[in-house]
Amino acid sequence: MKIRPSSIDGAWEISPEQHGDPRGLFLEWYRFDRLAAVVGHPLRLAQANLSVSAHGVVRGIHFADVPPGQAKYVTCVRGAVVDVVVDVRVGSPTFGQWEAFRLDDEDRRAVYLSEGLGHGFCALTEDATLSYLCSTTYNPAAEHAVHPLDAELAISWPIEAPLLSARDAAAPTLAEARASGRLPDYPTCRSQLAGQKVGTPPSPTEGRHP
Repeated sequence: MKIRPSSIDGAWEISPEQHGDPRGLFLEWYRFDRLAAVVGHPLRLAQANLSVSAHGVVRGIHFADVPPGQAKYVTCVRGAVVDVVVDVRVGSPTFGQWEAFRLDDEDRRAVYLSEGLGHGFCALTEDATLSYLCSTTYNPAAEHAVHPLDAELAISWPIEAPLLSARDAAAPTLAEARASGRLPDYPTCRSQLAGQKVGTPPSPTEGRHP
């Protein structure tokens, strides 16, 4: 697999190598050693989620309190989505910026985002199915959201009339979330990541990205 850093510090795109023949195909969609060698620390796996969405559904932008935060490793196992990582960490050099990735059941790419980053996606197909690994279990008291249609963020969702949950439709803007003190602090996020950099296995050459 190839792992490349995104424009947002703390997020990476993973492109697996697919091996196909007349019977079907095989791929490694997650390798803890190769991911750890690139990002600098292992991903602790605490929970695995599956999300199924109708065409036009937008979910997010969601993030968790840091500490402990919640890192995510996301891939699309059916259909296609536009997956979006948003930097909501106050003090980050890329605060308020975002990057979008197409995840689908053809290229089978994945996205890893570390603790403190915001995450959302738009379903491009019916029954678009995301599978994602999480570093912590779900804690509703520590989960928050920023409105996905916030004009300040100006995310280019590929749908004219996104379908939102009641929670996401009522979420504050990025500026409102910042004013309320809900957003993660960039130095705190970086300090937590630095503390995780232990026991990282050696990196195979193909696991690195220049």
